[in-house]
Amino acid sequence: MKRVAIQGIKGSFHDIAAHQFFASEEIELVCCDTFESLFAQTRQDNDLLALVAIENTIAGSLLHNYELLQQSGMTIVGEHKLHIEHSLMCLPSDSSELLTEVNSHPVALAQCRDFLSHRPHLKVVEAEDTAGAAEKIARMQLHGHAAICHADAAELYGLKVLERSIEDNKHNYTRFLVLSNTWAAEALRNVHHSTKASIVFALPHAEGSLSQVLSIFSFYHLSLTKIQSLPIIGREWEYLFYVDVSYSDFHRYRQSIDAVRPLTRQLRILGEYEGK
Repeated sequence: MKRVAIQGIKGSFHDIAAHQFFASEEIELVCCDTFESLFAQTRQDNDLLALVAIENTIAGSLLHNYELLQQSGMTIVGEHKLHIEHSLMCLPSDSSELLTEVNSHPVALAQCRDFLSHRPHLKVVEAEDTAGAAEKIARMQLHGHAAICHADAAELYGLKVLERSIEDNKHNYTRFLVLSNTWAAEALRNVHHSTKASIVFALPHAEGSLSQVLSIFSFYHLSLTKIQSLPIIGREWEYLFYVDVSYSDFHRYRQSIDAVRPLTRQLRILGEYEGK
């Protein structure tokens, strides 16, 4: 049985994504309060996998998770894209008319802003986790309180779903990365069957340095699907570039890496995996 560390508790979007990605397998979740504690757990347990949100189509990139990933030394072995749907739920004996407060993670609340704007009588209170808000309402029997999270959490914690799909934008997806300690990565994926790679590198502070790298990727017929820059702490105006590329020819992709390596600093392949 695979053990997978997630941020959040059972019923969270990380939980749902993990079970979808490993749909054909039985997994054991290791639930962590924060992403920092998640990566700390993986450092202490080499057999532990991790599933981590990295970007959302509405909220954008989770920048701190890029830093944590790069510092961890873990390898990306897969990705999963989850359709984010929010539901409003409460205790079974409550009703919409009795509600006075709604609890959820700040991002989930922001993604339901229009829905909440039509209910000004509800006090909006931020929580650390979407499913955690539901669990707290159930555990403490908080009448008049509602949670916004995935509908699966309602069944898990014995709550009643009042309304489904309350998110403002129905095209709301979160991309998750599946991570492994490097020594175990080869057993989890075959790089020769990969179609996508995530790499990170720094560049010399010189005119045209980034365009040179991107031109090489284009020459080798790689498709640039993501580029994210983050400042290098302590080195003014220098950046790390996190780049995702997709390809149909693994050999040509590796040739492109050999070609760009002399033009970069600190180049590291974060993972080669099957893109979704």
